Amino acid sequence: MTDGTEVSAGEVAMRAGVRERYAKIVQTGACCSAPAGSSTCCGEGASNPCGSDANASTQLGYTAEDLGTIPEGANLGLGCGNPTALLALKPGEVVLDLGSGAGIDCFLAAPRVGGEGRVIGVDMTPEMVAKARALATTPGYENVEFRLGEIEHLPVADGSVDVVISNCVINLALDKAQVYREAFRVLRPGGRLAVSDVVATRPISASDRADPSLWSSCSSGALEVEEVRSLLESAGFVSIGVGLRELEVIPGSLSSQAGLGVVPAKITAVRPSRS
Repeated sequence: MTDGTEVSAGEVAMRAGVRERYAKIVQTGACCSAPAGSSTCCGEGASNPCGSDANASTQLGYTAEDLGTIPEGANLGLGCGNPTALLALKPGEVVLDLGSGAGIDCFLAAPRVGGEGRVIGVDMTPEMVAKARALATTPGYENVEFRLGEIEHLPVADGSVDVVISNCVINLALDKAQVYREAFRVLRPGGRLAVSDVVATRPISASDRADPSLWSSCSSGALEVEEVRSLLESAGFVSIGVGLRELEVIPGSLSSQAGLGVVPAKITAVRPSRS
Protein backbone atom coordinates (compact mmCIF):
# COMPACT_ATOMS: atom_id res chain seq x y z
CA MET A 1 0.00 0.00 0.00
CA THR A 2 2.90 2.34 0.60
CA ASP A 3 6.59 2.37 -0.24
CA GLY A 4 7.48 2.25 3.42
CA THR A 5 8.37 5.94 3.74
CA GLU A 6 4.92 7.10 4.84
CA VAL A 7 2.46 4.89 6.66
CA SER A 8 -1.15 5.91 7.22
CA ALA A 9 -3.03 5.40 10.46
CA GLY A 10 -5.15 2.78 8.70
CA GLU A 11 -2.10 0.83 7.65
CA VAL A 12 -0.66 0.98 11.15
CA ALA A 13 -3.94 -0.40 12.49
CA MET A 14 -4.05 -3.14 9.85
CA ARG A 15 -0.50 -4.27 10.64
CA ALA A 16 -1.22 -4.17 14.37
CA GLY A 17 -4.32 -6.30 13.79
CA VAL A 18 -2.28 -8.96 12.01
CA ARG A 19 0.34 -8.97 14.77
CA GLU A 20 -2.34 -9.19 17.47
CA ARG A 21 -4.13 -12.06 15.72
CA TYR A 22 -1.02 -14.20 15.51
CA ALA A 23 0.17 -13.30 18.99
CA LYS A 24 -3.19 -14.53 20.27
CA ILE A 25 -2.74 -17.82 18.44
CA VAL A 26 0.46 -18.45 20.38
CA GLN A 27 -0.92 -17.19 23.70
CA THR A 28 -4.09 -19.27 23.59
CA GLY A 29 -2.61 -22.29 21.88
CA ALA A 30 -5.50 -22.19 19.44
CA CYS A 31 -6.01 -21.09 15.88
CA CYS A 32 -8.22 -23.73 14.37
CA SER A 33 -10.15 -23.80 17.62
CA ALA A 34 -11.02 -20.13 17.32
CA PRO A 35 -14.61 -19.30 18.26
CA ALA A 36 -17.19 -19.47 15.52
CA GLY A 37 -17.52 -16.14 13.81
CA SER A 38 -13.86 -15.26 14.28
CA SER A 39 -11.40 -15.62 11.46
CA THR A 40 -7.83 -16.81 11.21
CA CYS A 41 -5.82 -18.47 8.46
CA CYS A 42 -7.48 -21.60 9.78
CA GLY A 43 -10.78 -20.36 8.45
CA GLU A 44 -13.95 -19.21 10.15
CA GLY A 45 -15.64 -21.63 12.50
CA ALA A 46 -12.98 -24.32 12.15
CA SER A 47 -12.90 -26.64 15.13
CA ASN A 48 -9.62 -28.56 15.11
CA PRO A 49 -6.80 -27.68 17.49
CA CYS A 50 -3.73 -26.23 15.81
CA GLY A 51 -1.60 -28.75 14.04
CA SER A 52 -3.77 -31.73 14.98
CA ASP A 53 -5.42 -32.19 11.59
CA ALA A 54 -2.76 -34.18 9.76
CA ASN A 55 -5.18 -34.81 6.88
CA ALA A 56 -5.51 -31.08 6.19
CA SER A 57 -1.73 -30.67 6.32
CA THR A 58 -1.18 -33.51 3.84
CA GLN A 59 -3.79 -32.00 1.52
CA LEU A 60 -1.68 -28.85 1.52
CA GLY A 61 1.50 -30.67 0.53
CA TYR A 62 3.15 -32.06 3.67
CA THR A 63 3.89 -35.75 3.97
CA ALA A 64 3.34 -37.90 7.02
CA GLU A 65 7.13 -38.15 7.26
CA ASP A 66 7.41 -34.33 7.25
CA LEU A 67 4.92 -34.01 10.08
CA GLY A 68 6.57 -36.77 12.07
CA THR A 69 10.05 -35.25 12.06
CA ILE A 70 9.43 -31.64 13.14
CA PRO A 71 9.32 -30.54 16.81
CA GLU A 72 5.92 -30.89 18.45
CA GLY A 73 4.10 -27.56 18.31
CA ALA A 74 5.78 -26.30 15.13
CA ASN A 75 2.72 -26.97 12.96
CA LEU A 76 0.09 -24.38 13.87
CA GLY A 77 -2.02 -25.16 10.82
CA LEU A 78 -1.55 -21.66 9.38
CA GLY A 79 -0.12 -22.44 5.95
CA CYS A 80 -1.65 -22.90 2.51
CA GLY A 81 1.00 -25.21 1.09
CA ASN A 82 4.50 -26.58 1.61
CA PRO A 83 7.12 -24.25 0.10
CA THR A 84 9.96 -26.67 0.84
CA ALA A 85 8.36 -29.09 -1.63
CA LEU A 86 8.53 -26.56 -4.49
CA LEU A 87 12.28 -26.93 -5.02
CA ALA A 88 15.22 -29.12 -4.09
CA LEU A 89 17.26 -27.70 -1.24
CA LYS A 90 20.97 -28.49 -1.34
CA PRO A 91 23.46 -29.21 1.44
CA GLY A 92 25.27 -26.06 2.53
CA GLU A 93 22.62 -23.61 1.34
CA VAL A 94 21.27 -20.70 3.38
CA VAL A 95 17.47 -20.61 3.48
CA LEU A 96 15.35 -17.66 4.63
CA ASP A 97 11.69 -18.08 5.62
CA LEU A 98 9.54 -14.94 5.40
CA GLY A 99 6.94 -14.96 8.18
CA SER A 100 8.24 -18.15 9.77
CA GLY A 101 5.65 -18.44 12.55
CA ALA A 102 6.40 -21.38 14.86
CA GLY A 103 8.98 -22.64 12.39
CA ILE A 104 7.48 -25.63 10.59
CA ASP A 105 9.12 -24.89 7.24
CA CYS A 106 12.43 -23.89 8.83
CA PHE A 107 12.54 -27.21 10.67
CA LEU A 108 11.80 -29.07 7.44
CA ALA A 109 14.55 -27.19 5.60
CA ALA A 110 17.19 -27.68 8.30
CA PRO A 111 18.15 -31.33 7.67
CA ARG A 112 18.09 -30.77 3.91
CA VAL A 113 20.77 -28.07 4.03
CA GLY A 114 22.67 -29.95 6.71
CA GLY A 115 25.23 -28.79 9.22
CA GLU A 116 27.09 -26.72 6.64
CA GLY A 117 23.90 -24.89 5.76
CA ARG A 118 21.77 -22.48 7.73
CA VAL A 119 18.08 -21.63 8.04
CA ILE A 120 16.83 -18.21 9.13
CA GLY A 121 13.22 -17.47 10.03
CA VAL A 122 11.92 -13.90 10.22
CA ASP A 123 8.60 -13.02 11.85
CA MET A 124 7.15 -9.73 13.10
CA THR A 125 5.27 -11.26 16.05
CA PRO A 126 7.44 -11.49 19.19
CA GLU A 127 5.35 -14.34 20.58
CA MET A 128 5.86 -16.40 17.44
CA VAL A 129 9.60 -15.78 17.46
CA ALA A 130 9.82 -16.78 21.13
CA LYS A 131 7.92 -20.02 20.45
CA ALA A 132 10.06 -20.87 17.43
CA ARG A 133 13.28 -20.17 19.33
CA ALA A 134 12.16 -22.48 22.12
CA LEU A 135 11.41 -25.25 19.62
CA ALA A 136 14.80 -24.70 17.95
CA THR A 137 16.51 -25.91 21.13
CA THR A 138 15.41 -29.39 20.12
CA PRO A 139 18.54 -31.43 19.29
CA GLY A 140 19.31 -31.48 15.58
CA TYR A 141 18.33 -27.88 14.82
CA GLU A 142 21.54 -26.07 15.70
CA ASN A 143 21.57 -24.62 12.16
CA VAL A 144 18.23 -22.81 12.65
CA GLU A 145 17.76 -19.28 14.01
CA PHE A 146 14.80 -16.93 14.27
CA ARG A 147 14.88 -13.15 14.00
CA LEU A 148 12.26 -10.56 14.87
CA GLY A 149 11.47 -8.27 11.96
CA GLU A 150 9.06 -7.28 9.22
CA ILE A 151 9.31 -8.99 5.86
CA GLU A 152 9.15 -5.57 4.20
CA HIS A 153 12.39 -4.67 6.02
CA LEU A 154 14.35 -7.88 6.46
CA PRO A 155 17.09 -8.04 9.13
CA VAL A 156 19.28 -9.92 6.64
CA ALA A 157 22.39 -8.82 4.73
CA ASP A 158 22.46 -8.20 0.98
CA GLY A 159 23.22 -11.24 -1.15
CA SER A 160 23.56 -13.62 1.79
CA VAL A 161 20.80 -16.16 1.06
CA ASP A 162 20.48 -18.96 -1.49
CA VAL A 163 16.75 -19.65 -1.12
CA VAL A 164 13.80 -17.57 0.09
CA ILE A 165 10.66 -19.43 1.10
CA SER A 166 7.35 -18.26 2.56
CA ASN A 167 4.04 -19.87 3.48
CA CYS A 168 0.76 -17.92 3.32
CA VAL A 169 2.30 -14.71 4.68
CA ILE A 170 3.07 -12.34 1.81
CA ASN A 171 -0.66 -11.82 1.25
CA LEU A 172 -0.73 -10.26 4.75
CA ALA A 173 1.89 -7.65 3.88
CA LEU A 174 0.68 -4.13 3.16
CA ASP A 175 3.45 -3.44 0.62
CA LYS A 176 3.96 -6.63 -1.36
CA ALA A 177 6.19 -4.93 -3.92
CA GLN A 178 8.59 -4.07 -1.10
CA VAL A 179 8.52 -7.67 0.14
CA TYR A 180 9.63 -8.95 -3.26
CA ARG A 181 12.28 -6.24 -3.56
CA GLU A 182 13.63 -7.29 -0.17
CA ALA A 183 13.63 -10.96 -1.20
CA PHE A 184 15.58 -10.01 -4.32
CA ARG A 185 18.05 -7.94 -2.27
CA VAL A 186 18.96 -10.70 0.17
CA LEU A 187 19.28 -13.41 -2.48
CA ARG A 188 22.62 -14.19 -4.04
CA PRO A 189 22.80 -14.09 -7.86
CA GLY A 190 21.13 -17.28 -9.04
CA GLY A 191 19.19 -17.56 -5.78
CA ARG A 192 15.68 -19.00 -5.83
CA LEU A 193 12.30 -18.00 -4.44
CA ALA A 194 9.65 -20.59 -3.51
CA VAL A 195 6.39 -19.35 -2.02
CA SER A 196 3.13 -21.00 -1.06
CA ASP A 197 0.52 -18.26 -0.86
CA VAL A 198 -3.04 -17.44 -1.80
CA VAL A 199 -4.11 -15.58 -4.93
CA ALA A 200 -7.41 -14.08 -6.01
CA THR A 201 -9.27 -15.60 -8.94
CA ARG A 202 -11.49 -12.54 -9.27
CA PRO A 203 -11.31 -8.89 -8.15
CA ILE A 204 -11.68 -8.23 -4.41
CA SER A 205 -13.75 -5.20 -3.47
CA ALA A 206 -12.26 -2.17 -1.75
CA SER A 207 -14.54 -2.75 1.24
CA ASP A 208 -13.31 -6.32 1.64
CA ARG A 209 -9.71 -5.17 1.31
CA ALA A 210 -10.32 -2.64 4.09
CA ASP A 211 -11.81 -5.25 6.44
CA PRO A 212 -9.12 -6.05 9.05
CA SER A 213 -10.64 -9.43 9.87
CA LEU A 214 -10.71 -10.57 6.24
CA TRP A 215 -7.20 -9.24 5.67
CA SER A 216 -5.67 -10.96 8.70
CA SER A 217 -7.38 -14.24 7.81
CA CYS A 218 -5.25 -14.55 4.65
CA SER A 219 -8.22 -13.62 2.49
CA SER A 220 -8.67 -10.07 1.23
CA GLY A 221 -4.97 -9.28 0.92
CA ALA A 222 -4.55 -11.73 -1.94
CA LEU A 223 -3.55 -10.42 -5.37
CA GLU A 224 -4.51 -11.81 -8.76
CA VAL A 225 -2.00 -13.98 -10.62
CA GLU A 226 -0.89 -11.33 -13.09
CA GLU A 227 -0.43 -8.81 -10.28
CA VAL A 228 1.90 -11.20 -8.49
CA ARG A 229 3.82 -11.86 -11.69
CA SER A 230 4.15 -8.14 -12.38
CA LEU A 231 5.52 -7.42 -8.90
CA LEU A 232 8.10 -10.18 -9.24
CA GLU A 233 9.19 -8.88 -12.64
CA SER A 234 9.45 -5.33 -11.31
CA ALA A 235 11.63 -6.57 -8.45
CA GLY A 236 14.03 -8.09 -11.00
CA PHE A 237 13.13 -11.79 -10.86
CA VAL A 238 13.16 -14.10 -13.90
CA SER A 239 11.86 -17.64 -14.59
CA ILE A 240 8.67 -16.69 -12.80
CA GLY A 241 5.97 -19.27 -12.22
CA VAL A 242 2.59 -18.56 -10.60
CA GLY A 243 0.27 -21.54 -10.70
CA LEU A 244 -2.94 -22.39 -8.88
CA ARG A 245 -2.84 -25.52 -6.75
CA GLU A 246 -5.43 -28.11 -7.69
CA LEU A 247 -7.02 -29.50 -4.53
CA GLU A 248 -9.52 -32.34 -4.63
CA VAL A 249 -10.92 -31.20 -1.29
CA ILE A 250 -10.70 -27.67 0.08
CA PRO A 251 -9.47 -28.01 3.69
CA GLY A 252 -11.40 -26.21 6.39
CA SER A 253 -8.31 -24.05 6.85
CA LEU A 254 -9.12 -22.35 3.52
CA SER A 255 -12.90 -22.07 3.91
CA SER A 256 -13.01 -18.31 4.50
CA GLN A 257 -10.74 -17.69 1.52
CA ALA A 258 -12.86 -19.76 -0.86
CA GLY A 259 -15.82 -17.45 -0.33
CA LEU A 260 -13.84 -14.57 -1.85
CA GLY A 261 -12.50 -16.62 -4.74
CA VAL A 262 -9.10 -16.87 -3.06
CA VAL A 263 -7.18 -20.10 -3.65
CA PRO A 264 -3.72 -21.48 -2.84
CA ALA A 265 -0.94 -21.03 -5.36
CA LYS A 266 2.66 -22.05 -6.03
CA ILE A 267 4.98 -19.14 -6.76
CA THR A 268 8.58 -19.60 -7.93
CA ALA A 269 11.20 -17.24 -9.33
CA VAL A 270 14.96 -16.79 -9.68
CA ARG A 271 17.33 -13.87 -9.16
CA PRO A 272 19.43 -13.71 -12.37
CA SER A 273 23.00 -14.93 -12.20
CA ARG A 274 25.84 -12.54 -12.89
CA SER A 275 26.68 -12.32 -16.56
